[in-house]
Amino acid sequence: VSVLSRHSAIITSRSTGPHSGFRTVAKPVAPSPRAALHDQRLAARPFSHSGSRTSQSFVSSRHHGVPSRRVSASAGYSTALIFDCDGVIVETEELHRLAYNSSFEHFGLTVDGMPVVWTVEYYDVLQNTVGGGKPKMRYHFNTTCGGEWPVTRNGFAPKTEEEQTQLIDDLQDKKTEFYKKIVEEVATARPGVLELMDEALADPRVGVAICSAATKAGFDKVVNAIVGPERLARFDLVLAGDDVHKKKPDPLIYNMASQRLGVAPKDCLVVEDSMVGLRAALGAGMPCLVTYHKSTVGQPFMEEGAAAMVPMLRADHYSIALDNLFAPNEQGLLKPRISLGAGAGVVA
Repeated sequence: VSVLSRHSAIITSRSTGPHSGFRTVAKPVAPSPRAALHDQRLAARPFSHSGSRTSQSFVSSRHHGVPSRRVSASAGYSTALIFDCDGVIVETEELHRLAYNSSFEHFGLTVDGMPVVWTVEYYDVLQNTVGGGKPKMRYHFNTTCGGEWPVTRNGFAPKTEEEQTQLIDDLQDKKTEFYKKIVEEVATARPGVLELMDEALADPRVGVAICSAATKAGFDKVVNAIVGPERLARFDLVLAGDDVHKKKPDPLIYNMASQRLGVAPKDCLVVEDSMVGLRAALGAGMPCLVTYHKSTVGQPFMEEGAAAMVPMLRADHYSIALDNLFAPNEQGLLKPRISLGAGAGVVA
């Protein structure tokens, strides 16, 4: 499917509403302050439900260093917006790659006498094949290296499953140390993501969550630095890879989010950036908007079932807001229905 041309003013998307199929929407999206207008509409319209954001108490997550809200099926949300973290909230894939290579160098890893180094091209393959850092390393040594595990600087080569697991754990811990330092120096939010979060958080009909495959140590650093503690305190749910025993592309993390938010999978819209994330969302029965980037631009997202794909949520000539992603159904309940406006083009 040809989704966008380089200079196109048209986005093709797959309908997530009651009428399936593809449609082309040529209505421009004005880069006006939508969030302010949206809040005015909400203020003028009476709306209440038990468990709204203003009536729920905030609690600290027992899993993370970030604050989160305890939610239940009684929260009363008619829909939910769920964000991935790496590649969606912040373009961190290159930062992860650099941190892994620093960890490999720290331990002096070699295979057949050659240093273990993940190139940009190879890491693009990894991130679209395997979810989570530890599974990526296992995949690399077991599959790419044909089952030959590396030798460390001190001559140690893990043979048993226990030794391999310990090496992976040590590598991941050191990688996280390097990653935290890099994040502090260079990480910034992807265009439009914080604005969309704020608009969703202001709407009492929408449950809002973050579901990341990243381990909590590195994940906490990113979300605290980029999303910020005050905004995070308003989220209904924050889950990291440590909270589930199966990583993306397994849909477990999204199934858990659906249950905790009390919103049916078909009524949850996921924002992802990779094939691994897309498959996890679709496996949970959730429509998915893909905000791709230079590492994932060539992936067949639409062919795999993405509802729509864009290079970012905001650019000079367009801005994707809540009313581009959701609309009331016949009963007046807000549900996912993607209708993207004109203005976005492919970033080759």
